[in-house]
Parts: sequence; C-alpha cells; structure tokens
Amino acid sequence: MYAHIRGIVDTVLPDRCVIDAGGVGYELFCSSNTLKKLLPGKEAKLLAHFHLAQDAVALYGFADEAERAMFRKLISVSRIGPKVALNVLSVLSPEDVALAVVTDNAAAFDRVQGMGRKTAARVILELKEKVEADSMIPAGRADAAESASAIRTEAIAALVSLGYDGALAGRVVADLPEKSTVEEMIKSALREISKR
Repeated sequence: MYAHIRGIVDTVLPDRCVIDAGGVGYELFCSSNTLKKLLPGKEAKLLAHFHLAQDAVALYGFADEAERAMFRKLISVSRIGPKVALNVLSVLSPEDVALAVVTDNAAAFDRVQGMGRKTAARVILELKEKVEADSMIPAGRADAAESASAIRTEAIAALVSLGYDGALAGRVVADLPEKSTVEEMIKSALREISKR
C-alpha cells in the first residue's frame, strides 16, 4: 500500500517519528537505528511497511531496504510481532541478524527486549530457510557465513560463556578464516576482540 514516505521530519520520539508529507503527518514506528538518522526539520525518505492486525493498523518506517526486508522476515516467525521485530532491529543490524541465523547464535539476541533464549532459538529455526547468506551478509562476510561449521558455532558459544556479547562474538568469529580446531578459533577470536 505504501512503498515509501518522503517529507519533512516533524517529530522524533523514542519509538516512532512523524513525517509531514504534503501536509499530512504520517506516524511511523521505527527501530532506534533508523530514528538516529532522522533530524527534525530536515527532509527524509523512509521505506514503509503497512501492518494490519485484528486490533491495530500501523505504519513502520525503515532507513533502507535491508532493514525492511529483515523486519518482514522477522514478523513471519510465529509469535513475533512488529514490536519485537523492531526491538531486534534496534539492537542488531539486519546483517547481524542474518549472521546469527546462519551461525545458530541465539546469544546474539540476548540484549533484545522481550526476547528470551527460547524465542531466539525459534527465530533462528524459522528463518534458516528465509535468510540466504549471499543476500543478507555483505561481501566481506559471505564466505565466512556460508562455511559456518560446528567449529564456528562452538567457538561462539565458548566466547558467550566467557562473558562476551553474542552479537560481537558472532561477528568476530565470522570474520576469521577457517581453523582446524575450536581452540584455535577461540584464540584467534580473543586476539581480534582485544584489538577492538
């Protein structure tokens, strides 16, 4: 129904914005990552998603197509609504979500409000078929994600158990070249984390 909305940013609130387009104020719910890019009084173009539910009608706005595409994938998961999907995209980039799915990294969702480990595991399971490593992960990481193996998954789990953030652990491990053992992968990851 709405592909995008272009206009002057009227208001930016913690979970939504109002864009004045042609004299009409459109209220769009957005992730915090999208809201950070908006400045009141400046022109903006947000890609839109019109959501119709039994008890609500709402517009959702996105800074780019990758975020909108991931939002649509997330709300296709059973019992994941638009609010939780926006919470995910407020903490993780679409690239991070795809990487977490490809590497079975449920810990990447730990900081997402309203999402526990069981829900994260369900998201990963249901998105496995919908997230292609090629299209959702930039060129520098696609090969690493495609060749994700038990070694990478175990290394991420080990880093999380050591207290590192799941999303960070997933990104670092995905960027590393293949290693023959979990121990080598963990050592390389720890060296890389210490540089950041």
